[in-house]
Amino acid sequence: MTRLVEINNTFESYQRLIAFYQEHKDKAFSTIHIELRQWFAANMCSALGGIFDKLAENLNNIEFDYISPEIEKILLKNDFLSFFGRSRVIDNYHTTIRFLKLKISDGKFFNNYVVHELIGRAELPKMSLLVKEKMTEAIYEIFVNAQIHSSSKHIYTCGQFFPKDNRIEFTIVDTGMGFKRKVNETFNSNLSSIQAIKWATEDTHTTKKGVTGGIGLAFIKEFIEKNKGKMQIISDDGFYQFDSRGEKTEIFNGSFPGTIVNLQFRTDDYSSYVLKQEFDKNNIF
Repeated sequence: MTRLVEINNTFESYQRLIAFYQEHKDKAFSTIHIELRQWFAANMCSALGGIFDKLAENLNNIEFDYISPEIEKILLKNDFLSFFGRSRVIDNYHTTIRFLKLKISDGKFFNNYVVHELIGRAELPKMSLLVKEKMTEAIYEIFVNAQIHSSSKHIYTCGQFFPKDNRIEFTIVDTGMGFKRKVNETFNSNLSSIQAIKWATEDTHTTKKGVTGGIGLAFIKEFIEKNKGKMQIISDDGFYQFDSRGEKTEIFNGSFPGTIVNLQFRTDDYSSYVLKQEFDKNNIF
């Protein structure tokens, strides 16, 4: 039985999920017992859902022995427990961004989901229509990259609004090949996982042959720096974090089976964001 305790958006929390996967990845035809205690950030359902499906590929069964009442309440509201036979509870306070397990062909559905459940939220800073469109395109590019490059069967996404902390967390996960393998195979290079992640966050960098791209993560980085939010990428054994103070990297003990992209947006940001082409004063882009 595995207890997952204090799962948040920290290096240590991602390490706990990786350790859980590493412990069980070679099992087959087993029932894996889980307890969720103390705290579980609802947006991390994306990562946990991806891990569960990887373990299920070996015909393992996942069984919750215990979920603390507060965690259970949130996971019923965001639809995660619907995948375990539970009925969804209405989110009257509108703090959850529901959990989705998408096929790689569901790009249009994902795009609409981002517009209505994330970009359209009143809690986000004020953005012009063009900035909203640009942000939607940037997040959609994360989906497309997973769709094209990861060889993942599904893509997992959800989020959570934390009113007391003035932040929204939005997480996209695939369980295919990570950044390192794709970049190294494409360019016959030998980058580490962190080097590959950092390369992918630079403007115009892409593994799509003959295509100029890679603007998505670069645009998100620029917005997050000004918003004082945060971007985290977990791929293979690499942890990358970018915020207004700069970049932070660490190495995990073990590897995540795919890629996690977590975006944090501050809701106590009272700026108004427009593109330079719209209005050339002290605004951002």
